[in-house]
Amino acid sequence: MIFWIASYPKSGNTWLRALLTSYYFSKDGNFNQLLLKNISQFPDKQYFSDFNYNPKIVTDTSRFWIAAQEKINLGKRIRFFKTHNMLGSINGNNFTNKKNTIGCIYIVRDPRNVITSFKNHYDFSYEEALAAMLNENYYIFQSEGKNDYGNFQLLSSWEKNFQSWKVQKIFPIKLIRYEDLLNQTFNTFKETIEFINKIFNLKNSFQKLKAQKSIQSTTFLKLKSMEKKEGFVESIFSKKENKKIPFFHLGAENDWKKILDKDHQTKLNSQFQASLKELQYI
Repeated sequence: MIFWIASYPKSGNTWLRALLTSYYFSKDGNFNQLLLKNISQFPDKQYFSDFNYNPKIVTDTSRFWIAAQEKINLGKRIRFFKTHNMLGSINGNNFTNKKNTIGCIYIVRDPRNVITSFKNHYDFSYEEALAAMLNENYYIFQSEGKNDYGNFQLLSSWEKNFQSWKVQKIFPIKLIRYEDLLNQTFNTFKETIEFINKIFNLKNSFQKLKAQKSIQSTTFLKLKSMEKKEGFVESIFSKKENKKIPFFHLGAENDWKKILDKDHQTKLNSQFQASLKELQYI
């Protein structure tokens, strides 16, 4: 069965996975980026290698979303997977179902801060980032220099992505605000571990010292320093310059009230007003 770590891009998914992998997949709670391999991305073309998808058709892998998950689940064990895909369907093809999914953590972040990180990560202007975040048909893929949509993920808009996971009743889900993980890291992480342990039916009690070590080894400054020394596996190449864009950008300094111009503040407040109120961002 699959347990999802889901989010819109640049909402804290990587940090949460760093915390989880250092807690569940290390002996002492110390993080290193090789641990992230324990939470693979889905959809990803490695999981469609046995299926006859057309690499030149953007949405074609959606025909095999469920079949690929069924194959993954032949292993008869619970596995974590990262996704930025909205929870929905394409041409009648559902992203997942109750048979293949056991639970989910969805991490959400104030879109007024997401936009700056999103802009940096994808080498966009603010206008391009805003247009993407409002576009219900927006998707991403990694072609690796080839015309292959095997890594296609349908993001949809920021709001539809969030709402699609939040409103479903198929499997248990825990919603985490990035801001709570940032400001109340230990308590939020403890609640997350306890939720996962309950879903996994683990009898182990919460390991306080290991959780503390996981938190200490995955601070923004440590991750940023690690990237400078080693690079980072999830950073991508700039479309404008032949170099990788730093993955760990501003951290806590990403404050929309100081960074974002009034026009973009107004547009985001207007477009996402209902969800901003629901999440207590306004």
